[in-house]
Amino acid sequence: MSWLDPDDDLDGDFEDFDESSIRVRPNPKGNRPRTKRRPAHDDAQIGRVLGVDRGRYSVMLDEGTTEERTITTTRARELRRFPIVTGDQARVVGDTTGDDGTLARIIGVVERTSLLRRSADDTDEVERVIVANADQMLIVVAAADPEPRARLVDRYLVAALDAGVRPLLVVTKTDIADPTAFLSHFDGLDLRVFTSAQQEMPLDEIGAALIGHSTVFVGHSGVGKSTLVNALVPSAMRATGHVNLVTGRGRHTSSSTVSLRYVSPDGTGWVIDTPGVRSFGLGHVDPANILASFTELAAIAERCPRGCTHLLDAPDCALIEASQAGELNDAELARLDSLQRLLQTFADKADANPGSSSSR
Repeated sequence: MSWLDPDDDLDGDFEDFDESSIRVRPNPKGNRPRTKRRPAHDDAQIGRVLGVDRGRYSVMLDEGTTEERTITTTRARELRRFPIVTGDQARVVGDTTGDDGTLARIIGVVERTSLLRRSADDTDEVERVIVANADQMLIVVAAADPEPRARLVDRYLVAALDAGVRPLLVVTKTDIADPTAFLSHFDGLDLRVFTSAQQEMPLDEIGAALIGHSTVFVGHSGVGKSTLVNALVPSAMRATGHVNLVTGRGRHTSSSTVSLRYVSPDGTGWVIDTPGVRSFGLGHVDPANILASFTELAAIAERCPRGCTHLLDAPDCALIEASQAGELNDAELARLDSLQRLLQTFADKADANPGSSSSR
């Protein structure tokens, strides 16, 4: 017989007990127990993330209204592993007055329409998120000092296509060198090009292309990107640098990504300035998307057999046959070489990591 058996009531001692006899030990902290249920935050406001600085986020609320203001926020603990970047539409709670000393909190991010990313190199699967919700990429290169790099521009174009944004190209310092030969590399592409000299910046033309858009500016260090940003947005005051005469390299001046409002009599837009880079890894890109950015070659590749790699040893590749038959001009041959170099990098990566996503 169990000692808990009710039939074993010794002298009826259990008859005096009921629910009121249970003692509940009080919470020594005097607060409610923790719960994993998060509040809905139905009162959260939506704002544009303008910049990030040492764990603090500048967020614009009530954009375009008389109540427009920029506040300082931090992120909620549950978002500590989620990259919040310039251009994000963030859900904000707390003190959103923007008064001195106030600090609001980001508790979520609205679904992004685009996401521009890069990796340290093509074999690095760790991606770095640059900007969210941009719909244009303005690629800035110099005609000289430093010399333009067509293959770096090709990489920007691939990244733009992968992110779903429209690419534009600005060639600066055209008073120093003629960019015609460089630009011939991109003949046949649907790519709008602006040329700019030191004393003759086409600010009105470039500005017109910015109205109604969120445009991320990218470029090699020292090409004049920050100078162009300052000319378009005089209040930006982005630091500018010079090119080292020995190495031919530009010095990094912009150290953070920041959103700046472009204002003209015809409308407004957003300029997103990014730090200058000397390389642009595409380790995050699906190799299947690379050919699509070489539009004139993609049209020829439609004649390729199914599963064609388009590499130098690819059998019956229409691109290789067209180059051997003399059907490609010099610009197309240069772009085919650039395409095959990119594809070979991803092929080598797949061979080295047969279980990776890029090998499937």
